[in-house]
Amino acid sequence: MINRPITRRAAVGIAAGVAATAGLGIRPLWAEDKSVTVGLDFSLTGADAESAKRMENGAIMAFDEANAKGGVNGYKVVVTPYDDGTATAGQYDPAQAATNARKMVSNKATVAAIGPQMSGAGKAMAPILSEGNLAIITPSSTNPDITNPKFAAQYKPEGKAIYFRTVATDAYQGPYMANYYADVLHVKTVYLLDDSGAYGVGLADAFQGQAEKKGIKIVGRDRLDPKAADYTTVLTKIKSLNPDAIYYGGVLQAGVKLAKQSYDIVPKMIKGGGDGVYGPEMLTGVAYPANQGWYATVASPHVTEEAKMTQWVKAYKAKFNVDPDDYAVTAFDAATVILAAIKATSEGGKEPTRAAVRDAIQAVKVNTLQGPVSFDANGDLQDKTISVFQIRQDKDITPEDMRNYHYIGAAPSA
Repeated sequence: MINRPITRRAAVGIAAGVAATAGLGIRPLWAEDKSVTVGLDFSLTGADAESAKRMENGAIMAFDEANAKGGVNGYKVVVTPYDDGTATAGQYDPAQAATNARKMVSNKATVAAIGPQMSGAGKAMAPILSEGNLAIITPSSTNPDITNPKFAAQYKPEGKAIYFRTVATDAYQGPYMANYYADVLHVKTVYLLDDSGAYGVGLADAFQGQAEKKGIKIVGRDRLDPKAADYTTVLTKIKSLNPDAIYYGGVLQAGVKLAKQSYDIVPKMIKGGGDGVYGPEMLTGVAYPANQGWYATVASPHVTEEAKMTQWVKAYKAKFNVDPDDYAVTAFDAATVILAAIKATSEGGKEPTRAAVRDAIQAVKVNTLQGPVSFDANGDLQDKTISVFQIRQDKDITPEDMRNYHYIGAAPSA
């Protein structure tokens, strides 16, 4: 929603009108304007800030387009952004995420939210949002515990699903990449690393379980301190064991340093991870050739290079002066779902309450940029596509262009 400047003459007129109508008990015309608020929570400070901004942009783009057309059934969408990253953490901070969730819940105008970017933030936010009956749609957090019925008492204590996703979970991202390692790359031995975060540990666990079923031998596993500067000790150990590959579960604070240092010690070893190593920071922060050959997955279909997306990609770049990635798309799609829910709950002059919007999100079936989006009873996306990429520098485009992540295809799901 855009606030336009008011001239001095207009301000005087408005003030006079307010004074006159107040005495008569009549509300001024501007008080009839209708709006709803949607919160956005991303890790805008720290190691994942560039990736965060691209997702935030995607959500803002969808709401701006809706507002430019007059809103939804007369309701304008006011966006309130929050940053769950802190300089102290150097990335997402669960304590800050919890604070943001409380602020969203306390703002009675907030009917839904988008985010968070990271699963560790999601675990901190979910129980607070549940108590406030505030639905949130994440375009990128993939830890399955948050929506697993086994942990319902912890993450949705009020019973109803409030944590929805426009991506698949690590229950698919980890195992499907293990299938890719086994079936396509023919990896026989692998060394596992994680960054101690909720996302990284869960992803590495999921990869390990399926890798062992596929006959891949796990020769070792270590946990990286994301704030540490030097990983040469563990990388030297890996070199001595000489596995076929490394698999890393974690995000970019540790991932950028791991990519740089592993190139110095085990340059020819197969290396890969989840969507935690899919981001512009791997292209600019690691730089070529150290990042060359790294595999990464994305927990959604790859659509940004499809012909049908040409105009959308062009519009995104024109608006934000940066190329979108697939999680900019899933953020746009999360906003599309919320807009559909507001529309459904405000038909016929009804007020789109927080509870009504939550129920509408649960029931919604929407055609989005990534394809049809609907959710199961737990809030998880029905589609389970996992896309595989490999970093290969294309000298015809800029180093930070996400097309340097070359799309390989969908990971084997068997």
